[in-house]
Amino acid sequence: MAQKEGGIVKKGHEEGLKMAISLLEEFELPQGLLPLADVIEVGFVRSTGYMWIQQKKKVEHNFKMISKLVSYDTDITGYVEKKRIKKLKGVKAKELMLWPPVSEIIVDDPPTGKIHFKSLAGITKTFPVDAFAAGQ
Repeated sequence: MAQKEGGIVKKGHEEGLKMAISLLEEFELPQGLLPLADVIEVGFVRSTGYMWIQQKKKVEHNFKMISKLVSYDTDITGYVEKKRIKKLKGVKAKELMLWPPVSEIIVDDPPTGKIHFKSLAGITKTFPVDAFAAGQ
């Protein structure tokens, strides 16, 4: 895929997870935002911000602080920049009985302690950043 050209790629769970967490840190995003399991590959193209994650199976994670169930597909892609992930694919947050795809994640800058999740349906949900700290 042309989007992956010139990308840094880490294979395997340990290395892939390390890279995903270091990207979240670098771009000032909460470390617990991507609770991944059985990572096959993580890649990042610095020139465009394009990131991809492949994992063996879909993961559902419950963010307890905000009682939100989030589904992470086997393939997750998006464009990472400071305090933001755009054109996100492969992540869905459960709303009642629906699972609208999350298309963008934004952390307030300057910091207010809030993080916003936008769906393609135009719905924006706001939560405390702390809810996505590592280990939540």
